[in-house]
Amino acid sequence: MKNKLNRRKRLLRQLLLKPVPKKAPQLLMISTFPPRECGIATYTQDLIQAINNKFTESFDIKICALENGKHDYDENVNYILETQNPHSYYRLIQDINASDRIELVVLQHEFGLFRGNEKELLMLLQSVEKTSVVVFHTVLPKPDRETQQYIRSIAEITDMLIVMTQAAKKILEDDYLIAKEKITVIPHGTHLVENSDKKALKEKYGYQHRKILSTFGLLSSGKSIETTLKALPFVIKQHPETLFLIIGKTHPCVVQQEGEKYRQSLELLIKELQLSGNVAFVNEYLALDTLLEYLQLTDIYLFTSKDPNQAVSGTFSYAISCGCPIISTPIPHALEVLEKGAGIIIDFNDSLQLAKQVNTLLDDELLRNKIALNGLHQMAPTAWENSAIAHVQLFKKITNSNLNTQYKMPKINLNHLRKMTTDFGILQFSIINHPDKDSGYTLDDNARALIAMCQFYRIYKIKNDLNYINIYFYFILFTFQEEGYFLNYVDIKKQFTEQNGSCNPEDSFGRAIWALGYLISMQDIISSELIVKAKKLFNKAILQAQYVHSTRAMAFIIKGVYFANTKNGNPLNIQLIEQLADRLVQMYKHETDDQWQWYESYLTYANSVLPEAMLFAWLTIRKPIYQSIALDSFNFLLSKIFSQDAIKVISNKGWMHNGQEINPAHTGGEQPIDVAYTIIALSEFYSNFNIEDYKYKMFNAFDWFLGNNHLNQIVYNPCTGGCYDGVEDHYINLNQGAESTISYLMARLTMEKYAIPKENINKKYSTENISIKNDMKI
Repeated sequence: MKNKLNRRKRLLRQLLLKPVPKKAPQLLMISTFPPRECGIATYTQDLIQAINNKFTESFDIKICALENGKHDYDENVNYILETQNPHSYYRLIQDINASDRIELVVLQHEFGLFRGNEKELLMLLQSVEKTSVVVFHTVLPKPDRETQQYIRSIAEITDMLIVMTQAAKKILEDDYLIAKEKITVIPHGTHLVENSDKKALKEKYGYQHRKILSTFGLLSSGKSIETTLKALPFVIKQHPETLFLIIGKTHPCVVQQEGEKYRQSLELLIKELQLSGNVAFVNEYLALDTLLEYLQLTDIYLFTSKDPNQAVSGTFSYAISCGCPIISTPIPHALEVLEKGAGIIIDFNDSLQLAKQVNTLLDDELLRNKIALNGLHQMAPTAWENSAIAHVQLFKKITNSNLNTQYKMPKINLNHLRKMTTDFGILQFSIINHPDKDSGYTLDDNARALIAMCQFYRIYKIKNDLNYINIYFYFILFTFQEEGYFLNYVDIKKQFTEQNGSCNPEDSFGRAIWALGYLISMQDIISSELIVKAKKLFNKAILQAQYVHSTRAMAFIIKGVYFANTKNGNPLNIQLIEQLADRLVQMYKHETDDQWQWYESYLTYANSVLPEAMLFAWLTIRKPIYQSIALDSFNFLLSKIFSQDAIKVISNKGWMHNGQEINPAHTGGEQPIDVAYTIIALSEFYSNFNIEDYKYKMFNAFDWFLGNNHLNQIVYNPCTGGCYDGVEDHYINLNQGAESTISYLMARLTMEKYAIPKENINKKYSTENISIKNDMKI
């Protein structure tokens, strides 16, 4: 009995001494919120969802719904502020100040939401004893004295103001005399869209053989839909197949005040102009997925607001992110976004000008496509994922929070890799996320694709993926020449191109050996027929390996031979690893000094494969010098590409030479392949030496894909499953080519072993079998 009591005491003592996990600080978002049908409600819902989807740890977001009627809210809404009821403001102040969890209050502001109760709003902001932020959805230029004082009071009371355009920031500075350091610009978020086939979507909705013009949003007279209706007769004269879609319900506030008077006026005008066959109302508040499909099937999006003070439009942003060429009136948001060829500006209420521009675009598909691409590049930084990053970084800064925000690991998504793959191989380039067949194929990409798909199959063993493993292997076989080398470039007609004569084939040779060796290492779970063919090809090609002297090619070969040897111990293979490793040792000894521990006098691309190859050589042969050089050179490389909690790989705009530090002028030019190879190497070094810093750096490096880079923007696109082609000085290269997409996938699959649940995979991909010509002889 006494022993039981002592044991209970010990357990109780342990529980009392055990540190209580710190709960995430609460952020109270004061805003309209669904099911209230309102643009700000949708904005707030999208922002909260983006933050929660992007981070495993950030702020615990609670919602206070702004109410002017009665809506049935779900459990997401924790508080309600009746904006026309002064007592409701007092109750909310008490609730906020009584909470020891709420650290930050964020208010979404629109003038109409607080009209007549501005004093109560100021009292609320003044009285809450928390850090506070106000987001202005409208900023009125040239304000009267009362409006100016109202906004200035908000600025004085709160810790930060957020606006969505540079134009709005300038108005606050110039017209309201608010200090610029008190204002942050975070653009209106946009949804990532996979950009489905326009023709297929038109057929889905019954609009085949029609040219689609559209506009959407909650209807009110301010949208000036009549500007487009008056332009349509001039458009139809040249393009009788035109159909104008007016998408959206009448704004609930408008319905309360005047019913459907505005919609009825539009219907009368349609009848008067005899447009019934060329105009259709979609009188619904559409679900997001449906709305995005309507926008993707649109040929030209029309934004005809007649309010020159409308600072920003979510509808406008969504249309551009769906690849719509835009014609817009000159609201500040349009003037800012549509520069550099991303759209066309027309004057307010000018139907003739609108008709002329619509006809010009309908006549010129190439111009429409050019404008759409420019728009996509212009809007990329505004993806909700990037908006979430910007908001959380700002919130952490102003609350002085030491919260260790962690990015969520995305689910594995093979959609883009499969989309890029034909029955012959994986295509080289992509225009945004559309495969560019004219770019043809490379051995480099197909070798990497084979490794990535083998990694994936090793973990998930999805039978259909064997089709892709076969495709990539047979491409490698196709490029093999009887003289013992490989050719790298193949066009869409399966012809070797002239590029093969002007490039060094050694690196491609090395990648092919790496891929074949990795495939052979999986002989326990891959069909024996394929493994036999892989071994035959490997054994033929490896005869030329001793003649290879390219630094990285030798490293790739060592990796391939190491993997092959894990299942087929061969003294000749071990001899080859030693021969190539000794060459790398000699190069290292020749170049190294007190400040420079590397194999060459400069750092270029794919640097991490060199120490990783030395590691594999040591694992095979156990020469102490291999281990020493592997560790010293790897730690040297890490010291050059990691700073604090982020990675910045060597820029392809300028290599780093002995005696130099990374040149700040070479911001940008960072390639996904370099980050991926670093992650793969960090994993191998961590697995063998169990040094926690390697694991820490591995996660930091992976976060580069998720937004932890100098632009604070995503490089991996979770919507398409593709990876952008690089981080440049001021922009992300949005093309999602094979190299980048495969590199991300290799990195992501490497991370899978570190406590990532196996169900963390997006299984929504095509399982269509691809026919494979597997009768090639070796």
